[in-house]
Amino acid sequence: MSTVLSSFESWKHFLSERVEQGKKMGLTEDTISNLAYEIGAFLDEKVDPKNEEQRVLKEIWDAGDEQERKTLARLMVKLVQHS
Repeated sequence: MSTVLSSFESWKHFLSERVEQGKKMGLTEDTISNLAYEIGAFLDEKVDPKNEEQRVLKEIWDAGDEQERKTLARLMVKLVQHS
C-alpha cells in the first residue's frame, strides 16, 4: 500500500483500477462510491498523508461532515473514471 500512496498519480491509478474491477464485478455506482467512502475513512484514521495532494484531501475530509465526505468520495471516483 505504501507505493500506492507514494504519489497522487499512483493513488489515482490504483483507485481507477479498483473502480474498473468493481464495474466488471457488477457493482453499482452507489456501491463503488460507498466503498470509496469507507476507504477514505480508513485512510483518514490510519495513514499519514505522503504528499501535498493527500494533505489537502485530508484537510477537506476532516472539515466535512459525513454527507460531504461521501460527496468527496463520489468525486474521487468520478475523477479517476474521467482520467
